[in-house]
Amino acid sequence: MTLEEIEARLAPHWLSVFGGFHPGPGDDAPANCETLLILGPREPGFWAYVTAEAEFHDGQPDPLDRWSRRLIGRIACDLGGKALFPFGGPPYRPFIAWAKATGRTWASPVGLLVHDQAGLMVSFRGALALRDRLVLPPTPPKPPCTGCARPCTEACPVGALHAEAYDVAACHAHLATEAGQDCRDQGCRARRVCPVSQTYGRQVAQSAFHMRSFHP
Repeated sequence: MTLEEIEARLAPHWLSVFGGFHPGPGDDAPANCETLLILGPREPGFWAYVTAEAEFHDGQPDPLDRWSRRLIGRIACDLGGKALFPFGGPPYRPFIAWAKATGRTWASPVGLLVHDQAGLMVSFRGALALRDRLVLPPTPPKPPCTGCARPCTEACPVGALHAEAYDVAACHAHLATEAGQDCRDQGCRARRVCPVSQTYGRQVAQSAFHMRSFHP
């Protein structure tokens, strides 16, 4: 099994490997896991694909999470591995720590995670814990924020995002107002202004979906 073969399995479902690492003691990976791969949406095109799937048309709640469990669970079984998810807790899997361990995701200047390809629009649909020790490609030498003008630090209308803390209450209060409609409908403004996010191709409808889940 190679990383390229796994990417080929993911491609028809508009998923991609967002990074991987070889877990060690203290990484809280499943037993006998030699390689842990984190999966995220492949853009542009993921949202059009996934919203045509059955989970989005059966009237049941949490269609994206249910689709992720079905699809990633099946792929994990085919590979003889285990599917892991960032939802469904508590307890929750340490996806933030795992993402940073891949060397492709970092803490951004506003505290949110930033990915080398998805920018501040990074999201994870699940992970594959594999028994095989895969050869992983070299990681970027530095985060995309290095040398960036960092527009994310000035973008939040209520200054809710900081490297030290996220003022969730201020964010929700803003989203509840007429002025918050831009963030509700278009997605978090700080995430949108990230230069890497703007090259990723995530659709506005997907951002709106996640904002409704965050602020019903």
